Amino acid sequence: MLNQTEVSEFLLLGLADTQGLRHFFFTSFLLLYLATLLGNGVIVTVVISEPRLHTPMYFFLGNLSCLDIFYSTVTVPKMLTGFLSGQQHISFAGCLAQLHFFHFLGSAEGVLLAGMAYDRCVAICNPLHYVLVMSPRACLLLAVASWSAGFVHATVHSVMTSQLSFCGHNHIQHFFCDIKPLLNLACSRTRLNMTLLNAVTTSIVLGPFILIVPSYLYIISFLFYKVQSQEGRWKLFSTCASHLTVVALFYIPVLSNYTPPSSGNSIQKVMQVTLMYSAVTPALNPFIYTLRNQEVKTALKKTLGRKL
Repeated sequence: MLNQTEVSEFLLLGLADTQGLRHFFFTSFLLLYLATLLGNGVIVTVVISEPRLHTPMYFFLGNLSCLDIFYSTVTVPKMLTGFLSGQQHISFAGCLAQLHFFHFLGSAEGVLLAGMAYDRCVAICNPLHYVLVMSPRACLLLAVASWSAGFVHATVHSVMTSQLSFCGHNHIQHFFCDIKPLLNLACSRTRLNMTLLNAVTTSIVLGPFILIVPSYLYIISFLFYKVQSQEGRWKLFSTCASHLTVVALFYIPVLSNYTPPSSGNSIQKVMQVTLMYSAVTPALNPFIYTLRNQEVKTALKKTLGRKL
């Protein structure tokens, strides 16, 4: 149990081998974090305030922006304080909380991206039944399922990790409390934890991805066989190009980190890949959607015009 552990806090080593660049990293990640908060906050505000955007596609986009704000907040502020102080101490309870919310929000985002792929598939391949299939109730259920799946997945890991004993060495080779670095410090047996990590986490990562791939294969085949004009194909495909870009930015690094073959990856490589989808991608997502989406840009100008 938690009160049986001899370790009361951990020391996150993070990017410890780049002490001379602490101020550079602090400035860089602070700007990324501010961009995440501002960009995603603007999207949430515009989606809520603009009636024209009260559609399934933008409902999911608003959820994605909320997840990105929370997801980045789980790790980046703590990392920024470490750059300033030179050390990142975190309590045992704080470590478990960070582990829980990181996997909760990350898993929820992966499942949500699958829901967004399904939405695009129905919109392009079955437009006559789109309103019926993607009803407000169906959209709400998909969103709730995304958040719930992430919560259950994270709870399994946080509860199992809380049962381990930690004694002596408390230096975590990461910039946040992730599962594998914590298991390396445990004094008790971790075979069940590793089994759950490989089985449950791989399933929550690969499951949505396996749903996304056939959705886009179906979209591509539909456009190729059913849409005759090149202009019509591109116009329809452009409606899901932003989502496809976000899927690639999220899933490529996640798959390299959390599928079993990643066990041989170096610690530095794992940290770099994790920084990509936990700090960089959340900052890029708002720009990907706004730069390629005329409706969002128009709604943004309208919202800013009202406030001015």
